[in-house]
Amino acid sequence: VQLQASGGGLVQAGGSLRLSCAASGGTFNTYTMGWFRQSPGKEREFVAAISRIRSTYYGDSVKGRFTISRDNSENTVYLRMSSLKPEGTAVYYCAAAAVAINLEKEAPYSYWGQGTLVTVSS
Repeated sequence: VQLQASGGGLVQAGGSLRLSCAASGGTFNTYTMGWFRQSPGKEREFVAAISRIRSTYYGDSVKGRFTISRDNSENTVYLRMSSLKPEGTAVYYCAAAAVAINLEKEAPYSYWGQGTLVTVSS
């Protein structure tokens, strides 16, 4: 499975942005899809995940502000980010997991995209 993330950019604090991750080379609708982010000098952090039956999971720092969704007809997963904060500045990665367990950890995810940079200015 190849994953291509896009949609990053520069946004002011309080603003919104939507990231996309297009998948190819696999059976997209069988995978749980996740988003992680990594800020400079920090470890990669779980952001959100959506299972093949559209159950959703969020990291504590983004609950109520971010929304993950998927379009199986387009083989794409989205991350809608609202009320962005400067600490949200990071490279955002999408990933695919064959099983929907321990989704806040990196281990279940077999495939990773290249990342897209989001910069939130204060």
